[in-house]
Amino acid sequence: MTDRRSGAAPEAERGPGVPGREGLPVIAQPPETRKQKLAKAALISVWMVFLGAPVRDLGAGDHSGAAVAGGVAGLLAFVVGYMALVFRHTAVPLPPRSVATLLGTLYGLGLLLSLTLGDAWLVLFVYVAVAAGAVLPVRQAVSVVIGVVVALAAVGTDFGARPWWGVWTSFIIPVVLGGYALMSARRTVRTLRELREARAAVARLAANEERLRLARDLHDLLGHSLSVITLKSELAGRMLPGDPGRAAEQVADIEQVSRQALVDVREAVSGYRRPTLPVELAGARTALAAAGIAADLPAHDSAPAGPRPWERLPAEQEAALAWALREAVTNVVRHSGASRCTVTLDPAPADARAEGAGEGSGAVTLTVRDDGSGPAGTGHGSGLDGLRERLTGVGGTLETSAGERGGFTLRATVPSVP
Repeated sequence: MTDRRSGAAPEAERGPGVPGREGLPVIAQPPETRKQKLAKAALISVWMVFLGAPVRDLGAGDHSGAAVAGGVAGLLAFVVGYMALVFRHTAVPLPPRSVATLLGTLYGLGLLLSLTLGDAWLVLFVYVAVAAGAVLPVRQAVSVVIGVVVALAAVGTDFGARPWWGVWTSFIIPVVLGGYALMSARRTVRTLRELREARAAVARLAANEERLRLARDLHDLLGHSLSVITLKSELAGRMLPGDPGRAAEQVADIEQVSRQALVDVREAVSGYRRPTLPVELAGARTALAAAGIAADLPAHDSAPAGPRPWERLPAEQEAALAWALREAVTNVVRHSGASRCTVTLDPAPADARAEGAGEGSGAVTLTVRDDGSGPAGTGHGSGLDGLRERLTGVGGTLETSAGERGGFTLRATVPSVP
């Protein structure tokens, strides 16, 4: 690895993100490591604090020893069943029969414990509604929530013998809100998963289309040339015994055709490998975010008021700016220690056009600024020297300097005409 300003590797570092998991809540992500499992268990377990009422009821001394033992066993079974549903099923779906069995067990335990031990245990029905919203389709979850509300209304009012208002405000409203909130969250998670799958499908189709285009272009480039080489080789072979002079002419033609084919292939491969500014802007945004650096970049994916500066650039000039952006962002990520990076793409000022791009030709300037540690060493090295040579080859210039308020500034200018 070279000095910070003397050339970094050509590709920006990527964060340790896991493909396909972006955008999902933690509770909906399948835990893959021990740390992730502990984090998800802690996130779910924190809601167990609302079981404090049943625990206090067990320790109040109002129940017999047998009732306390039964309450402890029932509460433990309830917690285990709830965790199996919400923790396990959201990661690796259980069979429908297992889901129905666990939900039925939770519902039965809530009903039994609240009937035998008192109103403090009615809070278990809230967990039943939440579990149903988290693991069941909407229609089935609605049915379970309605059943929970009916059980609460019956048990909480002692089957109509007591006023219903306290049960309504303390339990029924939380049951309805909790159940429907989890239904909405589950639908959102499903939508995000479908979106991820659609994006993956689009990426696969794009890659397949690119492979087909490469195969088509190579066929067009090499098919004719190889056919000519084959025919002339056969012709030279037939001429060689009786007419060596004409055979030598055919061999010379073969050499010329093969050299031209090699040039065509190199140009095609160079075109495929040529970076573009929209792609590099997207990569820069990802790399800076993964490094924890605040990024201020042009909005390449939104509709601008007018043409973007780089849309007027020829392919070679755009590729040179794209390489400059990649190199600059790589240096910021790896060596700067910066907290913010700003990237701008603007028409070059008049002096830059005159010096680097030719009078009246027009030019585009890429500027990358950071607020990091500033220049180090001489500011020259293989990376920046190679970048300067690349820009010079398309009629551009490269300038590097310390920022006005510290940090480092890289400015690359290319003409907007070949």
